[in-house]
Amino acid sequence: MDCTMASLLTTAFQPLAVAVALHLHRISLTSTGISSAMATSPSSSSNCSKTTAIDADALRRDRILSTKLYFDVPLYKAPIIYSTSYDIAFLGIEKLHPFDASKWGRVCQFLIENGVLDKSRIVEPLEATKDDLLVVHSEAYLRSLKSSLTVSIITEVPPVAVFPNCLVQKKVLYPFRKQVGGTILAAKLAKERGCAINVGGGFHHCCADRGGGFCAYADISLCIQFAFIRLNISRVMIIDLDAHQGNGHEKDFSDDGRVYILDMYNPYIYPLDYEARRYIDQRVEVPSGTTTEQYLAKLDEALQVAEHAFDPELVIYNAGTDILDGDPLGRLRISPDGVTIRDEKVFRFARDKNIPLVMLTSGGYMRSSARVIADSIINLSTKSLISMGGTSSEN
Repeated sequence: MDCTMASLLTTAFQPLAVAVALHLHRISLTSTGISSAMATSPSSSSNCSKTTAIDADALRRDRILSTKLYFDVPLYKAPIIYSTSYDIAFLGIEKLHPFDASKWGRVCQFLIENGVLDKSRIVEPLEATKDDLLVVHSEAYLRSLKSSLTVSIITEVPPVAVFPNCLVQKKVLYPFRKQVGGTILAAKLAKERGCAINVGGGFHHCCADRGGGFCAYADISLCIQFAFIRLNISRVMIIDLDAHQGNGHEKDFSDDGRVYILDMYNPYIYPLDYEARRYIDQRVEVPSGTTTEQYLAKLDEALQVAEHAFDPELVIYNAGTDILDGDPLGRLRISPDGVTIRDEKVFRFARDKNIPLVMLTSGGYMRSSARVIADSIINLSTKSLISMGGTSSEN
């Protein structure tokens, strides 16, 4: 079936198709598990393992050095990264997920309407290629995304399973890959300008070999691996203030002392990943119902601890707005002004230590999130914590 035929599918067949697909998926997972268990029998020597690891590191380095995602950004551009390709529109079924799939574009529109940002000064990223993604992801995982069923499970939108993968790649995964490109580029721009904002990204539930929670690619892990090689950075701090635990990057850097993770999250909501919690360097739990005053007090304390515990050369700030009062998934009670104050505190933390900072917008499940993010960026600009660029044309 081609992409044209896909648009003729009727919703009447969707429940049956999804049920059948889920059953096949369970069978596939079972057989994959058996195959993996057979493949990982202790038959290879330690010398062979070491050689394989060296080869893998060399290949990763080659991929990072040959990427096109790092490019020179003209000085007249603002350190704001966004593409209209970020926004997801897939025959309306994107509305079946509570995430606002047009949030990213509306953030920029608010900034433009407010006069803070000129459209010509927005930095357009490139799409992350397969070679770029293989820096962190396994071949097997990327191959699994060629199954529309797998993508439907990751994005938590069941009807995606019945569409041909060519459509799913174009309408769902391509926007994600563009955002990954934006996150990776943001680190280079942050080192040059002091800070950079990718108006997207923050897919912190995805790790090297598994996606979930609307996160198909591990953009945070990828950004850090690229920074290690291309920016000669050796110590990175992740400040994850999304309401949900960042279990993806926690698993990816579980045994990597170069990465310090401060994760402030609601412990009673998704993903409930107790294994990944063991890899958090500084765990700050904020239960359902936490108020703005309580939240900001805990953040102040957490940043003080982090300042004395680790000396980073780059900060990755995952600035989810699902902490907002009324968010159906975050279940916290933080006011819009509280989000603005939160972001300002993190930016001041990085600026006071002269550390480049990358901000990602991550989760947020109310339409009001876009306005709150824009207002926070306006505040950062007003407080001179971020410069929105020079003239509107290149000189």
